[in-house]
Amino acid sequence: MSHTVKIARVTGRQIFDSRGTPTVWARVTLDNGMSASASVPSGASTGMFEACELRDGGEAYGGKGVSQAVENVNEEINRALAGQTLCCQQKLDRMLLELDGTENKSRLGANAILAVSLACAKAGAAAHQMELFQYVGGVSGVTLPVPMMNILNGGAHAGNNVDIQEFMIMPVGASGFRQAMEMGTAVYARLGKLLKQRGLSTTVGDEGGYAPDLENDEQALAYLVEAISAAGYEPGRDVAIALDAATSEWVVEQGYRLPKKGTSLTRDELIAFFTGLCERYPIVSIEDPLGEEDFEGFAQITSLLQRKVQIVGDDLFVTNPARLTTGMQQGSANAILIKPNQIGTLTETMDAVRLARANGYHTILSHRSGETEDTSIADIAVGLNAGQIKTGAPARTDRVCKYNRLLEIEDMLGSAALYRGLNAVSFL
Repeated sequence: MSHTVKIARVTGRQIFDSRGTPTVWARVTLDNGMSASASVPSGASTGMFEACELRDGGEAYGGKGVSQAVENVNEEINRALAGQTLCCQQKLDRMLLELDGTENKSRLGANAILAVSLACAKAGAAAHQMELFQYVGGVSGVTLPVPMMNILNGGAHAGNNVDIQEFMIMPVGASGFRQAMEMGTAVYARLGKLLKQRGLSTTVGDEGGYAPDLENDEQALAYLVEAISAAGYEPGRDVAIALDAATSEWVVEQGYRLPKKGTSLTRDELIAFFTGLCERYPIVSIEDPLGEEDFEGFAQITSLLQRKVQIVGDDLFVTNPARLTTGMQQGSANAILIKPNQIGTLTETMDAVRLARANGYHTILSHRSGETEDTSIADIAVGLNAGQIKTGAPARTDRVCKYNRLLEIEDMLGSAALYRGLNAVSFL
């Protein structure tokens, strides 16, 4: 690519995510005629410390329109970036941050900023005749992530009586990503058959997982173990289980209260609950087992389980290096969920991954419950050797497109592709 290639214009548009909620799409067009576009997702259970998603308010779309964020792309951001040399991603992202000028990106909107940031990266990759994962990670980006497939939904992602938000399977015994998909889809299909045989609902939640009403949350784990075995795999060795409790949704003044069951728990009782589940089931990862401000509680459960279980901070860290630093100082969690729209630019996303890995934390690239067809997180996961990815059940195009992109990347890498399996979550 010639160093003189410049950004000709930046354009934005309001599109819709997988829940029919407005979100931001952006295209970066270069002066040589090349262009690239990106779109951003939106979460249902969002942490209070996330970067600001700019919404219009008012009556249209229930107040969730993004016309102001789109206008910011078409006007202010376009004026700032048009004519800029398409050079390093860090410089362009820094310009976006300085243009916004706020701590949480509330003036222009993190949704507007991220759409443009990702579109700039895709345009840069195209101009260099590279794939996005290569542009992000260079020659070292070769690790296909272990998928965390959310095959049974609860919490804010489903209208059932299950409080834990996500019950996931991880094909840790696979030899590569293609085999991981074969294993994951087999277990997902088997779970559907089991639920149907028991007279339970096989409708799906926001992320494609089944969403039946159950006797209790632990019954979901029993069904997952049964489905893994019925598919011909050994629970724990071939396919392990991961949870996203999303307990920030459970926080009350006196401790925790399960929103659907109505059960009240102290911090110690909640830790004992999860510890007990880990003793009875092949659980290798728990995300957000405590509230988003409970660094002390996170440190407590991490100390108890860290040799056996990955403790993941999502709402606790919100992909923010400053909050991650606080957690590391206190021993809170040993892994971080990476959601680009929590922080707002690709550069900051990369900084969070690098900081985490430099301090021994595992990293997991993640979708949101309201997704689009954008597959950027698949490329970012490989480029940064994140090791793990959360992008829902192997169902619904908004989820499956990420898996299909990873299959494509695995083919591109050929014999250079790595897959870490159980090592991706193990601290032994």
